[in-house]
Amino acid sequence: MDLFDFKDGREGYYGEYGGTFLPEILHSTIEELKAEFRKAKEDPAFWQEFMQLMQSYSGRPTPVTHLENLSKKLGGAQIYVKREDLNHTGSHKINNVMGQGLLVKRMGKTRVIAETGAGQHGYATATMAARFGFESRIYMGAIDVARQRPNVFWMENMGSEVIAVTDGQQTLKDAINECLRDWVTNMDDTHYVLGTACGPHPFPEMVSWFQSIIGREAREQMLSSAGKLPDRIYACVGGGSNAIGLFQGFMDDKDVQLVGCEAGGFGPGKGNHASRLAYKDASVGVAQGMKTYFLQNDDGNMLETHSVAAGLDYIGVNPVLVHLWEEDRVRFEAVTDTQVTEALKVTMRSEGLIPALETAHAFAQAILEAEQMSKDDVVLINMSGRGDKDIFTIADALGDDHWKKFIKQKADAYSSEG
Repeated sequence: MDLFDFKDGREGYYGEYGGTFLPEILHSTIEELKAEFRKAKEDPAFWQEFMQLMQSYSGRPTPVTHLENLSKKLGGAQIYVKREDLNHTGSHKINNVMGQGLLVKRMGKTRVIAETGAGQHGYATATMAARFGFESRIYMGAIDVARQRPNVFWMENMGSEVIAVTDGQQTLKDAINECLRDWVTNMDDTHYVLGTACGPHPFPEMVSWFQSIIGREAREQMLSSAGKLPDRIYACVGGGSNAIGLFQGFMDDKDVQLVGCEAGGFGPGKGNHASRLAYKDASVGVAQGMKTYFLQNDDGNMLETHSVAAGLDYIGVNPVLVHLWEEDRVRFEAVTDTQVTEALKVTMRSEGLIPALETAHAFAQAILEAEQMSKDDVVLINMSGRGDKDIFTIADALGDDHWKKFIKQKADAYSSEG
């Protein structure tokens, strides 16, 4: 299945979703990006350059690890993990960012901007900017700045300016809005390094293409290490880039179930979560450059969201995944904060792995289902990031009183510094 073969003439649409909804002033900038991306995609030398960069700089290919202890403990399916946490900067975000960095060089631009929630995309963008010599600015909701302080520290020390966004709910959607405002003002020398497979065309296609490296590797690795394709694949879904990256390697394998794991937060009820599709609280709308499902009220105003994971706390979802959901190719499940905490505990104790809070949503759903499956079944989890960045939030979730006191002291000190 070629998700990006727009033979019907509706370029940038996946079924009824996607498109390019932007102010007229950005038209020429988007057209330039589409043209440059199309040339790069049709040029085998560009992909070779990208692959070489990812091998020499980021450490690809990332391995697949069999979680023997956890599989034995659960007594069900054999659990494997695609180790995107072992990328440079600690997540899958570097795949997309370095690819877009190569495009920026081709376009001759000198400045990059980016939004970030969990901080991993901002961290990766700051890394790319330092590597290629670009000026960079990262927009991040003020709440996320406080709860993801380790990543902010690295961004700033690599030379990026981090802007704490105080509008709205002060999280990811508000950071995206600020990026779009900046882009309108600085189109000539600036490229917006959008971090997930959302936004206006060509971003969903472009980000998915760079992230497809995950699925390409994983398919071969599973055949080699497990001797078969996985029966089910799990990935967390905020915007959806790590999920669509992995899923692309198995899109034509109809016996492989694809499972997207959303932020169930406190559970069902508007404002309690960031689950667009599993809880069915979202509706179709147009915002932030695309047509897709959003958590919004009847007037089209965006609802508040909640998740223990900053990177999943988003009001919209990748239009490609929405189309696949409507086609019954991808199943969506909601995972609560409590389930995430329990999954973290068992994964850390049984395997010595510390998944990011975002990734732990996929672990939680896989653990729940694997226990009910046969020992001959195989499941694959995309470990999209590692949990170093979440140390304060995880300590709080695990009820560590010493760390809670330490976190409060640091938060108060940071607030007093402005």
